[in-house]
Amino acid sequence: MTSPEKNASPRRRRIPTAAVNRLPVYLQILTDLQLQETTQVSSDQLAALANVNAAKVRKDLSYLGTYGTRGVGYEVAFLIYQIKRELGLLTEWKTIVIGAGNLGAAITVNGGFASRGFPVVAIFDVDPRKIGARVGDLTVRNLDEMTDFVGNNGVHIGVLAVPSTAAQSVADDLIAAGIGSLLNFAPIVLTTPKGVAVRNVDLGVELQILGYHEQMRGQSSSQHNPVSV
Repeated sequence: MTSPEKNASPRRRRIPTAAVNRLPVYLQILTDLQLQETTQVSSDQLAALANVNAAKVRKDLSYLGTYGTRGVGYEVAFLIYQIKRELGLLTEWKTIVIGAGNLGAAITVNGGFASRGFPVVAIFDVDPRKIGARVGDLTVRNLDEMTDFVGNNGVHIGVLAVPSTAAQSVADDLIAAGIGSLLNFAPIVLTTPKGVAVRNVDLGVELQILGYHEQMRGQSSSQHNPVSV
């Protein structure tokens, strides 16, 4: 087995976006394998579980400075460490949620974020009926307090769970407060300065994509089971 010292890359290089997007998938699979007490995994096994080809897996992992060992594969625990290191998951990234509606509340109380290194430390809203209410262990704060809170608490990430009409204004306020990474659930394309990282989660778009797959599945079924006349 190759030692961590030999596998570790001494100089970090920029990883292509497509590869970065696959790393969390590998990490989840590897974490599950570790829970099953699996200590080694081959690129073929990881590829099958991630639904990609093995060559792509090997290429993605090579960006981490690891190449596995022929006939043995990759050490699961060390590969988990390497991916976490590359994704910045060896550090906690304080996160705030804007919007205390059903979606914002669900995000806030989701313990899975904290366990992955993204603790939600505050939730904000502008609705007087929601301000002061409890959401999990947090009290909903007035959005007017957000700038001071970010500055005093070293917040890194802002989650937008607000209507599309308010999303751009909220994003502007978050960026002005010093936040450089946004997770946007509003169905709108945000305009942000260069250097601000934005990830969009449009549930409507995801459902539309599923609608396409359902339609294709229905066509396939009808072709295999023609109606008798």
